[in-house]
Amino acid sequence: MEIGKRRSSKERRALAIDAVIDLASGMNPADITTAAISERMGLTQGALFRHFPTKDAVLQAVMESVSERLLSRIDEAVREETAPLEALRAIFMAHVGFIESNPGVPRLLFSELQRTEETGAKRAVGAFLEASATRILVQLDEAKKLGLVSPDICSRSAAMSLVGSVQGLVIQAMLSGRVGDIGAGADGVFAVWRRGVSAA
Repeated sequence: MEIGKRRSSKERRALAIDAVIDLASGMNPADITTAAISERMGLTQGALFRHFPTKDAVLQAVMESVSERLLSRIDEAVREETAPLEALRAIFMAHVGFIESNPGVPRLLFSELQRTEETGAKRAVGAFLEASATRILVQLDEAKKLGLVSPDICSRSAAMSLVGSVQGLVIQAMLSGRVGDIGAGADGVFAVWRRGVSAA
């Protein structure tokens, strides 16, 4: 992944983000150095620091970019569905599909969440989880209006449970060493969640 001199600053930042995600798919994110990032990009560390003052700034940009990409994929998936429960399945599968395509992302996410200090990357993760939950809540409320979801179900708890189901699949896939296979059990997991919130 080499950056030519004619690359714009925006393009270089995007390539740095992709380099971190790529590196994280094959190594412990905590061990990723700015030297490794710049080497993957074909830059000197000095050139990398012209775009990101610190490694934490790189990680924050990565998490913000991941959030933007995934939320965009979720919104696109929801637009293709008219029924709220199918839209919820689309949201769930969009999460799963994104992780399948970007196996370094969950490694980066869990690595950041283990840090005790507050970081820009952790704030970006928190903002994403809230934005994702909000999209789920919209569909859950619509499903309740249609009598498809039990009115006794706490919508926020159900939303966090759906997000947590994705995380459970990720952990199982990481334990097996095959994050790219996360989708194998996704349909069954969503079916169990759907049965749990169903009005019937």
